Amino acid sequence: MTNSSALVGCLAIFFFTYVAPASSATHSVEWSLGNDYSSLATGKPYAVGDTIVFNYGAGHTVDEVSESDYKSCTLGNSISSDSSGTTSIALKTSGSHYFICAIPGHCTGGMKLSVNVGAVVSSGGGGDGATAKTTPSPTLEGGKAAPTASAPAVMKPFEALVVTCVVALLYALALS
Repeated sequence: MTNSSALVGCLAIFFFTYVAPASSATHSVEWSLGNDYSSLATGKPYAVGDTIVFNYGAGHTVDEVSESDYKSCTLGNSISSDSSGTTSIALKTSGSHYFICAIPGHCTGGMKLSVNVGAVVSSGGGGDGATAKTTPSPTLEGGKAAPTASAPAVMKPFEALVVTCVVALLYALALS
């Protein structure tokens, strides 16, 4: 029984060390005229694997566009477009992503959002070499610069797992 308790403990630690930090985030956006989209940037880094969900009423669209079309609010050259009322955009690549409402006058009225998606990069540091961090993902939304924020990094999760399992096994042996 004691050994199975230690195994369950190790599996739980493994889950919270590897699976939970790798989970993606969902960022909700109420997409309408008159909103200040720069507030979305405060303390909310975007990472590959995250999803942005745009919620809006009739008479709006969510169009992903190029940087130049974003800056000039040029309509008609969309990479993708949706007008369903709920648009989910999976952030699959790092770098800048640009979104506008393609209804004439809406983009120039402020319905535009730009996010910079951070990438996961490997970093050395000895040991297993499997440590990773998320690069900072500053955002520029509604034409205003936002503070830079970085996602918390999980440092050497394999080493932490091994140490925790050894401690759990020693504790289980002490109880038996």
